[in-house]
Amino acid sequence: MPPRVPATPSPSPSTASTIRAYSLPLVLFSVAMFYQLFLIPNAFPPSHYDVLQIERFVSVDKVKEAYDKLESKWNSAVEASDTREFLKIRYAYELLTNPLWKRDYDIFGIDEQLHIIESASKRFAGKHVSELDFPLLDAPTPGSIYHSSKVITASDFRSIFPDTKPWLIQLYSLGSKRCAQFSESWIKIASLLDGFANIGVVELGEMELAIYLAEKRSTGKPFFRDGIPSLVAVPPGCHTINCFRRFDGELTIDMVTNWFATTVLVLPQIKYYSKESLVPEFFGKSSYHKVKVIFFSKSGERAPPFIRQAAKDYWAYASFAYILWREEESSYWDGAFEVESAPAIVFLKDPGVKPVVHHGSVNNSLFLNMMENNKQQELPQLRSVTSMELGCDPHGYSRAGYDTVIWYCAIAVGRPSRELNKMRETMCRVQATLSKHSEVDASSEKQSFAPALDAYKKKRLTFAWLDGEKQKDYCQFYLGQMAEHTCGQPRGMDDVAQLFVIRYLRNSSSVDTRTQETKKWKLVQNVANEYDQAGQFVARYKGSDDISQITEWIASIIADGDSRDLPFFTLRTPQLVPDDTQPIWSRTVQNIPLKNVKQGIFGVASRLSVYREDPRVGPVFLLAALISLGTIWLRRSQQVQMSKSNQPSQPSSEDVPFQNERKQRPADRVRRRSNKNMPPSVTELDPPDAYQMPLSDSESE
Repeated sequence: MPPRVPATPSPSPSTASTIRAYSLPLVLFSVAMFYQLFLIPNAFPPSHYDVLQIERFVSVDKVKEAYDKLESKWNSAVEASDTREFLKIRYAYELLTNPLWKRDYDIFGIDEQLHIIESASKRFAGKHVSELDFPLLDAPTPGSIYHSSKVITASDFRSIFPDTKPWLIQLYSLGSKRCAQFSESWIKIASLLDGFANIGVVELGEMELAIYLAEKRSTGKPFFRDGIPSLVAVPPGCHTINCFRRFDGELTIDMVTNWFATTVLVLPQIKYYSKESLVPEFFGKSSYHKVKVIFFSKSGERAPPFIRQAAKDYWAYASFAYILWREEESSYWDGAFEVESAPAIVFLKDPGVKPVVHHGSVNNSLFLNMMENNKQQELPQLRSVTSMELGCDPHGYSRAGYDTVIWYCAIAVGRPSRELNKMRETMCRVQATLSKHSEVDASSEKQSFAPALDAYKKKRLTFAWLDGEKQKDYCQFYLGQMAEHTCGQPRGMDDVAQLFVIRYLRNSSSVDTRTQETKKWKLVQNVANEYDQAGQFVARYKGSDDISQITEWIASIIADGDSRDLPFFTLRTPQLVPDDTQPIWSRTVQNIPLKNVKQGIFGVASRLSVYREDPRVGPVFLLAALISLGTIWLRRSQQVQMSKSNQPSQPSSEDVPFQNERKQRPADRVRRRSNKNMPPSVTELDPPDAYQMPLSDSESE
């Protein structure tokens, strides 16, 4: 009996796999329904024209006629009417009969007093229509909006683009109460930005220009996301609406000026520090060579643009910080910096030097004058950018000029520590001593100081200090074996600050050579790679920190160096480690787009939010759902057909035995061939007992 072949029908797809396959169309369909049923109705509430039961954009006369009809109807009503509904009618009437309010509502959708309906409903709850007090809306008094800045019209708008200064433009309406309240703040903002930006205003009556500067919905209708007043910044070099910047924060003087200074002017921000964080966060992280400028503020406002511009211009000389003044901390600040009240500005220079304190407010010119007078430390730091200016330069430059043959540089060196601060304080006093005596007759007193006084007066003697940790090679070059506790990274608790004097000697022939090289415009880096142009002798101080003793020692070194004929030879002095060529905030601005990541995310979200009110979004999602549904169904159908065509056809029940025989025959042949005692078969040609039968003649014929 032939074997029975079991039927194997293809399994049907499960419900979970089907739902998973059609998940995208389901999601798109759900979003489309959500748009159509929830977002769109909320995005298009009944307008004030609908409340009055009239067509949109009708004239003021039509509005009055519609209101009179509704009012008479409500007054004649016997039963108690809904006060809230009549307040909506009255609100619509007052809004649409004011020409300025109607213009702003019709074109830009501005309706800034809508909250009055809610407050009036609570105030007049339970009262009859005849008992209500009108008007509901408050119009700004004439002349309440005053602008001293330029009023921009459509005709002169194109002329502002070639200006190198940025523009800050306010879009306002003469009928807006918010604009009237913001008027005084705008005048203060304009005064703070004076000299940094051009200030202008655009009234919404300049229809063409106002529509151009307004934001656009997906349908093309102009609107103001946060109402009016609306602030727009035009950066320098901007010629299209795409590069305009819009302010979207709280309309305060501090917020607006900070936004404009940071986003448009690209000025650094100045941080606020507390009493506890000032030392570790400000002093500990600021460069040692910079003057510390500290502002004390009473209100906690951000730095005005002119101070932030100064922080940008003087970043190589000073570090800036803000402190919020508190009366309970007044004694601390008085003892630390001699600050008695706020506002105040403190300039901290060298260790031990009395701070420069200014009490009271400052303007741009006064503050710049103060910065120029206090930007340098009393004892400047020897750095790569100051070595030639100070005359501590082995390439042959002296503060006294190229004709000077011998000059000196007294350097206090050490790792940044308390010992170095003490040495710097001592050297400041030595320098002050020479400065005081150089202003009077040197023969009157301290004749032992005379060589130092003469060299200092003629700019042949310069005082400086060196960071031995950062300038390790330069420090070790001059101190040699005595540099262990002074140069390089700290190796223990013993930090030793030292004083040495370098005597520079210029070869007489190098003066002419130097002049020729200067005339040939030789590059500075090529000069730096050559051997030193001046010979150097170094003397290290080993005495106490007494000011008179140090001054006399320096004077003796100068007297000996000017009188002795020392040989001239040159070496290759190690280069000073260069400082950062740009501040951190400057590199950040160059490497990162002006809008940071957070601002970019908010910008994308705000642009996408415009499409929430677009009635085309729902049908688009529905169409996408249908297209994806058809595509997925067609693809799955094709896959099923291809899988069926790839499977072999099932044989019929009649052909099964025959096919089984064909499959079994080769195996049977193999078994018969392997059997040696197989019985005779009629199919064999010559059986073993067969013989040839003779044929008769008749058969042969």
